[in-house]
Amino acid sequence: MRNEDLIPAEEICVRYKVERQFVSSLYESGIIEIERVEEIEYIHCDHLANFERMMRLHKELDINLEGLEAISHLLEQIENLQKDNLQLRNRLRLYE
Repeated sequence: MRNEDLIPAEEICVRYKVERQFVSSLYESGIIEIERVEEIEYIHCDHLANFERMMRLHKELDINLEGLEAISHLLEQIENLQKDNLQLRNRLRLYE
């Protein structure tokens, strides 16, 4: 993994105007992943879209952490079902 793909958690807090505790809570809930390099915590840029989605749900709709966990889990299930659906469609095309 390249260091250019890592964004310091503190920078994310400043740019998005969120508390550090919110980022920590998302990490502890398993919604985002945090990597520690030389005692500094980073968020990989691949997880930034998920962070932004959860932040907007929290701020705009006032959804609490438990709600964010449920939403994250459901979105993950939908994504997995969509992948399975695509695989099955591709397999079905072989028999057409």
